[in-house]
Amino acid sequence: MTEPYGDLNAELDRLYAARFHDDERESKARLWRVICEVFFSRYVPTDACVLDLGAGYCDFVNNVSARRRIAVDLNPDTKRFAAPGVEVYQLPLERLTEAVEAGTVDLAFASNVFEHLRGPDALLKVLANVRTALRPGGRIMVMQPNVRLVGGAFWDFFDHTLPLSERGMTEALEVAGFRVVECRARFLPYTTKSRLPQWAFLVRLYLRFRPAQHLLGKQMLVVAERPQ
Repeated sequence: MTEPYGDLNAELDRLYAARFHDDERESKARLWRVICEVFFSRYVPTDACVLDLGAGYCDFVNNVSARRRIAVDLNPDTKRFAAPGVEVYQLPLERLTEAVEAGTVDLAFASNVFEHLRGPDALLKVLANVRTALRPGGRIMVMQPNVRLVGGAFWDFFDHTLPLSERGMTEALEVAGFRVVECRARFLPYTTKSRLPQWAFLVRLYLRFRPAQHLLGKQMLVVAERPQ
C-alpha cells in the first residue's frame, strides 16, 4: 500500500482486517496460489529479484519462486503474513528507494495498489522510484481495476482515490519512461468478493480461456519494461 490521506495510515491493519475476514483471506490466498502457478509464474525467472509493491497479505510474493523476494507496504500486518525468506519493509511507495537498491530488481508487481494514490503526481513519483529500482530491461506488471469497465463500483471502497483505465495506465507508464509490452483491458474480475465460483479447477479454466476474461474481466493487466 502507498501513503493515503490523513490518518488512514494508522488504520490500515483495521481497515483490511474488516474488509477481508479470516475465511476470506484464506480463500483469497488459495485463489492466488492458483493464479501464480497457472499464470504469473511465467513472468518470474527463478533467479530473479522480485518486488511486490503494496504487498498487502503477500498473496503474490508468497507464491512465486525467486532468488530474492521483497514486499513493501504500509500495513503492519504484511510482515505477519509474509512467507519465510520474504524481506518486508513498512514504507509508503513514495519512499521505495530507501529500502530497495537502484538497478537490482528484475520484476516489480503492483496488484490493486495505484488506485489508492493521491493523484497523477503521486503515481508518477512512484513509477519513477520503481524505474530506479529496476535493472535495465526489468519489468513492472500492473493489475488493477479498469474504471472504464467497473464504472461507479470503483467507489465502493472508500480508500479508492485514483481512477484509471488501461489507456491512462499505459500513458502514465510511458510518461515515466517505460515501454509497454503487454496490455489487457480485461483480465480478472473486479474483486475476490465476487459471487463467481472460485474453485481451483474453474480458476485454471478461466485463466486459460481468454473469451471468459473478455466476458468477466474488469481488472486490467499492463506489463512494461525499463529500456536498456
